[in-house]
Amino acid sequence: MKDLTKGHVGGNILRFAAPMLVGNIFQQSYNIVDSIIVGQVLGKEALAAVGASFPIIFALISFVIGIASGGTIVVSQYFGAKDYKRVRRAIDTMYIFVFFASIIIMTVGITFSDEIFRMTRLPSEVIPQATVYLNTFLLGTVLLFGFNGTSAILRGLGDSITPLVFMIIASISNIGFDILFVKYLGFGIRGAAWATILSHGGAFITAVFYLNKTHKLIQLKLRELVFDWEIFWKSVRIGIPSGFQQTFVSFGMIALFRIVNAFGTDVVAAYSVAGRIDSFAMLPAMTFGQALSTFVGQNMGANKAERVRSGFLTTLGMSSFISITITAVIIIFRFSLMNLFTKDTNVIDIGVDYLIIVSSSYIVFTTMFSINGVLRGSGDTIVPMFITLFSLWIIRIPFAYFLSEHYGEVGIWWAVPIAWLIGALFSFFYYLTGNWKKKVIVKYYEENIDSTL
Repeated sequence: MKDLTKGHVGGNILRFAAPMLVGNIFQQSYNIVDSIIVGQVLGKEALAAVGASFPIIFALISFVIGIASGGTIVVSQYFGAKDYKRVRRAIDTMYIFVFFASIIIMTVGITFSDEIFRMTRLPSEVIPQATVYLNTFLLGTVLLFGFNGTSAILRGLGDSITPLVFMIIASISNIGFDILFVKYLGFGIRGAAWATILSHGGAFITAVFYLNKTHKLIQLKLRELVFDWEIFWKSVRIGIPSGFQQTFVSFGMIALFRIVNAFGTDVVAAYSVAGRIDSFAMLPAMTFGQALSTFVGQNMGANKAERVRSGFLTTLGMSSFISITITAVIIIFRFSLMNLFTKDTNVIDIGVDYLIIVSSSYIVFTTMFSINGVLRGSGDTIVPMFITLFSLWIIRIPFAYFLSEHYGEVGIWWAVPIAWLIGALFSFFYYLTGNWKKKVIVKYYEENIDSTL
C-alpha cells in the first residue's frame, strides 16, 4: 500500500504509475501475441473473428466495470481518510457484487452470441469462429472479474506492485498457452480463448492464496465476506455514471464495428489489428490517468486539494511526452507493425492508413484522459460521462457514417481524432470551473481514523 497524500507529487505518481504501466504492457502484449498467433496460424478470418468479439465482450462487462470503478474510488477515499474498517467492508462488497454479476453476464452472452454477431452485420464467413471464441471466452468471466477486481482494489490502496507481479504471471502463461493450444495442438480459435481463461484463472487463484497470507486489508475468505448496502450504494452513486458511460461507449463501439463490418473481411481484419496497436499505444495515457484518479481520490479524501493541480500538470507532462514518442515510432514503423499480424497486403495497407491518421492525435487523447482522471478521482463521474457519450454518439459515430459514405473506410478513421478533440475541449472547460471539487464523498476527520490493519 502507498500513501499518496505525502511526499513529492511527481515522484509519487511516477512510482505508482510505472508498475501499472508495466502490468498493462504485459496485458496488452499477450493480447497482441494472441492476435499475431491467430492471424499467422489461422488466417485473416480468425483474426477478424477475435477482433469482432472484443466490442461484444466489452459491451457485456462494461456496466459492471463502471460500478466496480466506483467501488475502487470508495476504497481509495476511505483509505485516504484512514478509515480501515470501511476499507475492508468496501472490498468485501465489491467481491460479492462482481461474482454474481459475472454469472449473469456469462449466461446472457453465451445464450445470444450468434444473434449479436448477425445484428452487427459481421461477414458471414467470420461468424462461426467469432461465436466459438466468444462463448469459450465467457466461460471464464468469474475468473477474469476476480483477477481484475483484485488488481483494481490493490491499486485503490496505492499498491501497484502486487498487481504487476500477477499480471506478469498471467501474461507469460497466456502467451505459452496460446502457442501450445493454437500452434502445436491445433485447438483453433477455441484454444486462444482457453489460453486467456487458464492464465487469468491461475493468476487469480495464486493471488488469493498469496494475499490471504500476506496482506493486512485484502483477505478473500468466502465465509467471512460481508455485504454492506450503505457502501454498495455509495459505490453505485459514483460508479453508475461510469457504468452507463462504459455501456453506451461499448454500444458505440458495436455501432462503429457495424459500419466497419459493411466493408468486408479485409477491413474488419485491418481494423482489428490496428486497434490492437492503438490500444497498446494509448496505454501510457490511460495508465497515468488511472494513477492520477487514485492520487486525487486519496488527496481529496485527506483534504489536500492543493496537491491535485500539481498532480494533474505533472501527469499531463509525463504522459504527453511518452505519447509523442509513441506517435513517432508508429508512423516510422507502421508497415512492420502491421506485418507482424498478417501477410495480406490489402489488410496491411488498410491498417497503415488507420495508424497514420489516429496516432497523430494521441496527444489529444492523453490530455482528455488526464483531465478525466482528476474528475473521476474526486468522485465527479457524471460530467465525464456526458462528455464521453457526446463525443462518441454525437460526433464520432455520425462522422464515421457520413465520412465513410464519401471516403470509404478512411472516413471512419478520421472520425476518431475529431471526437477526441471535441471531448478534450469540453473536459478542459469543465475542469476550469472547479465544480468537480465539490463531489468528494469522503472527508478526513480525526474521528475517522482506524489505524488497526
